Amino acid sequence: MATIFHVTPFSVSNSNGFLLPYRRSLSERKAGIFVVRSDARVSQARSTGARKNELLITNAVSTKENSSAASTSSKPGHELLLFEALREGLEEEMDRDPTVCVVGEDVGHYGGSYKVTKGLATKFGDLRVLDTPIAENSFTGMGIGAAMTGLRPIVEGMNMGFLLLAFNQISNNCGMLHYTSGGQFKIPIVIRGPGGVGRQLGAEHSQRLESYFQSIPGIQMVACSTPYNAKGLMKAAIRSDNPVILFEHVLLYNLKERIPDEEYVLSLEEAEMVRPGEHVTILTYSRMRYHVMQAAKTLVNKGYDPEVIDIRSLKPFDLYTIGNSVKKTHRVLIVEECMRTGGIGASLTASINENFHDYLDAPIVCLSSQDVPTPYAGTLEEWTVVQPAQIVTAVEKLCQ
Repeated sequence: MATIFHVTPFSVSNSNGFLLPYRRSLSERKAGIFVVRSDARVSQARSTGARKNELLITNAVSTKENSSAASTSSKPGHELLLFEALREGLEEEMDRDPTVCVVGEDVGHYGGSYKVTKGLATKFGDLRVLDTPIAENSFTGMGIGAAMTGLRPIVEGMNMGFLLLAFNQISNNCGMLHYTSGGQFKIPIVIRGPGGVGRQLGAEHSQRLESYFQSIPGIQMVACSTPYNAKGLMKAAIRSDNPVILFEHVLLYNLKERIPDEEYVLSLEEAEMVRPGEHVTILTYSRMRYHVMQAAKTLVNKGYDPEVIDIRSLKPFDLYTIGNSVKKTHRVLIVEECMRTGGIGASLTASINENFHDYLDAPIVCLSSQDVPTPYAGTLEEWTVVQPAQIVTAVEKLCQ
């Protein structure tokens, strides 16, 4: 595969491996389907000296219900579904860098199981958008080898649960080869795909693998939750010289949001302040962001002022943003869809206790999914996942 592409060298603009982006005209966008709209709040991206060369957009506005179509059309930017935002980010990077390629099952002319790669095979050809057999261990290893030779592959898992078959490649090769080769090889690979509890997909297709991969040295992990951050994180992950796992939730693909026309790249290591508050810090990510925001409406009506942070970066944690919030509210609630035992919440609890214990006025509370296989029955499935009412109750007890 490496011999087919012309690998063109490029200069890296900073220590994170980001290239200086350039502006270009966006490709034609396709019509959407029936969607649920996102209601996340405006967030501002902070910049530091180490990230000064990244092009950040700080005025992303989520789409909200409008009384007239005219008011929507008059806003700047364009509306995209989350899966379309992922595709747009991927397409822009493939246009910009000929070393970027896609590997996976049905990613070619079928367009991927959730249509993230739809149309890319027609535009870029079958060699840059490569369909593979049902052999996760093999094509993940092929992607890692391609990354070693200078390409920037995106490996799609049709379902995150299937990537357990490639765990050896991700663990022993993807995460460690830069170290075990004495720095001779970089592994600029993105591994992405849908996961999480869907709508009666059964135990095998409802896996949350964040807890599996978080202990692997050398791996970065991010989770998208809106069309805006999905595109920005996709572009950042592709440009990174580190192996990055991008977690997408199966129930968020049809979220719709207005995103900027200008090119933007987000940081892989920054959390997002979704809602500023004073009484309690609620840390969450992915689908649980919307359960938390639903609970926040009830909490505000009851007189509470929660601060909601979408941590986005699952490894490493953005302890700068998290720590400043803890110092302000002195109470922490973690809400996740991951399993309680050994989950992201457990690691986050340990990190906060180690770094900000003196600022806590109460023990950290963590709401996680139950340690059981996800049932197929819809009512039982809901019982295994954190619901907004549980978040409200937890905050009330924490603030007593």
